[in-house]
Amino acid sequence: MSNFELSGSHSYVTEKSTTLRSNLSGEFFVQFWGVRGLIPTPASNTSCYGGNTACVEMHVAGKRLIFDGGTGLRILGKTWQKLRQPLEAHLFFTNSQSNRIQGFPFFAPAFIAENCFHIYGTAASNGASIKQCLCDQMLQPHFPYPLQVMQSELQFYNLTPNREVKLDDVIITVTLINQTQRSVGYRVAWQQYSVAYITDLHKNADEVERERILQFIKGVDLLIANATYTPPTAHNHDSADLHWQTAVSVAQTADVKRLVISHHHPDDEDYFLDQVQVEIKSIFPEVLLAREGLVLAVDK
Repeated sequence: MSNFELSGSHSYVTEKSTTLRSNLSGEFFVQFWGVRGLIPTPASNTSCYGGNTACVEMHVAGKRLIFDGGTGLRILGKTWQKLRQPLEAHLFFTNSQSNRIQGFPFFAPAFIAENCFHIYGTAASNGASIKQCLCDQMLQPHFPYPLQVMQSELQFYNLTPNREVKLDDVIITVTLINQTQRSVGYRVAWQQYSVAYITDLHKNADEVERERILQFIKGVDLLIANATYTPPTAHNHDSADLHWQTAVSVAQTADVKRLVISHHHPDDEDYFLDQVQVEIKSIFPEVLLAREGLVLAVDK
């Protein structure tokens, strides 16, 4: 079996994948807890890839990093509850849209006093900080309990593009990915390994924006990028403008070693995503479509 895919066949998060994750010999691995874009899509025809919105965990040199807090964050939190020990983790948000933050109110470890979470994000398009955005979604009438009921220690950090966050020898770099949505991407570097998480690519980026993204992801061991698609009212699987092309194009140009495409459209059913993966592999062999429970080791 290739090191590119460690968790086997299609599945939601299972005891098998969780156990496998704990037994990995490397110190840098990635697990997908939510892979859907826009809105959660629980259905029998999405069960193979999963219906939870964006959440990716990275375990780097003993540090716990989380990228985005969609509904997949709730599933991640349930597995962490089994650890029965004080937890410290770092949550990085790419933007403050609902599909990136909607799992945070249901993140059970945040309600445990012994835990500590460092929360990072940039200002939203209306200028609101990540703390304000997370607080607002937990106010009445949207949610019955305010953020203050979370008993864990919550530390908030306001990021700007081109900023570096250093956690000992793990370096997380921030860049602007989508000016319209004020979305950022992250590059995680440790020793000779690197992973880029850029999940707001769009098809109409100008030359300056595209070049900045290419330089940001150049030569990474693993690129996690989004599919691009038109709004749901115009979504059409028969279109010749296939929505994985942007991610493949930047991966090829930037000499990325491996690519995972995530943030699947709510209308993309399992059979369709299977077909897409076969088609993409004919062009870029080292590619996978993300699914919940997928565990990847980052190595050379």
